[in-house]
Amino acid sequence: MIRRPSLKGLQVLPHERAALLLGFAFHFCVLASYYLVRPLRDALGLEGGADKLQWLFSATFIVMLVAVPVYGAAVARLPATRFVPLVYRLVALSMVIFGVLIAQHWATVWVGRVFFVWISVYNLFIVTVFWSVLVDRFSNEQGRRLFGCIAAGGTLGTFIGPLLAATMATRLGPLALTLAAAVLLEIAVRCYRRLLDKTRPPASTAQSGYQRLGEENRRMGGGVLAGVTLIIRSRYLLGMVLFMLLHTSAATLLYFEQGRIVADRYADVATRTQFFAYVDLTVSVLTLVFQLLLTAPLIRLVGIGGALAAMPIATLLAFAAMALAPVPTSVALAQGLRRAVEFAIVRPGREVLWTVVSREEKYKAKNVIETLIYRGGDAASGWLSVGLAALGAGFGLLALLIVPFAGLWAWLSAWLAARQEDKRRDAEERTLP
Repeated sequence: MIRRPSLKGLQVLPHERAALLLGFAFHFCVLASYYLVRPLRDALGLEGGADKLQWLFSATFIVMLVAVPVYGAAVARLPATRFVPLVYRLVALSMVIFGVLIAQHWATVWVGRVFFVWISVYNLFIVTVFWSVLVDRFSNEQGRRLFGCIAAGGTLGTFIGPLLAATMATRLGPLALTLAAAVLLEIAVRCYRRLLDKTRPPASTAQSGYQRLGEENRRMGGGVLAGVTLIIRSRYLLGMVLFMLLHTSAATLLYFEQGRIVADRYADVATRTQFFAYVDLTVSVLTLVFQLLLTAPLIRLVGIGGALAAMPIATLLAFAAMALAPVPTSVALAQGLRRAVEFAIVRPGREVLWTVVSREEKYKAKNVIETLIYRGGDAASGWLSVGLAALGAGFGLLALLIVPFAGLWAWLSAWLAARQEDKRRDAEERTLP
């Protein structure tokens, strides 16, 4: 007998409720911790001048080149039940150390630069690890129903994090921000462990429950750079690489223009931190509205391909708004719209793409794409922005140049959705007796 969903709106089965709530709380803690320190990162990044941001992006990419093999070694040698808590707790410890250094005003510019780079590295790792866990614990069918709800937990975190940052930045200082972020990461570890008890990874073949339990508790093995090898061998994963490069390139060009506008208007770290916190609050409010009113019906109507294609459309609108009105208000609205579309619609759809690949690809290839490829696109786009500015090209020209790339981006969205559906059908056929 097929059980019907217990809640018509959310389509949650009774046995999925605990896992859904834990996933919601897990995502909340991960993103709230990051958004507590994100405004501080952006403010300190401008201390050396907005014209130096490309060096910070390049340094971030170089650190990624070192961090990805280290992460790959941990994944190969430790089971997920050990390396996931290890990643989060090491990051939490680093937050406390940086908080002390910043609060003591020790080498402010250089500590700020290192902090900017480290936050830019760690935020991708903790978010990628979270989604690797989710796509490992939930099936493709569950992902389509539940990932939007779980994403809302992150949205709440992106609201509470900057709200606390805006309140605490001028009253309690940076140490309070980093301590709070560390506590949230420890709570995230507790949610992860409870989530393991409430879920079992979906079977890709006709495995028994004991076989699947043994698989999740063993190390994956493989080489340190196995994620790169897996990507090279798969057209599907290469398509995800191109999608990520288009996404991060557009985001970085917008970020650099945002930095120039904010640096011209605000002179000190505290007011810049408050401004960036308000931008993050704008994103959170818009995302919550989209998730409550738009996400579920839109994905049902246009499918995964349509959800992914929302990103190039929102990007075009953001470029146009910032080119026509280069002031802080337009920055807040343009970035708010674009990032809200990303978090509320595109991210849940993008994560569904990963539910049909192997467990090794979920933890290894996914991490390479969402960290190394992401930051590589950042670095290249940062230097492109500087080069175009040196040639006298204004942001308006960039807004025109982005149009054909947005068309390619939309086509790629449809292609990835079609390949995902093919893989889903193939997996179902293999499990038939």
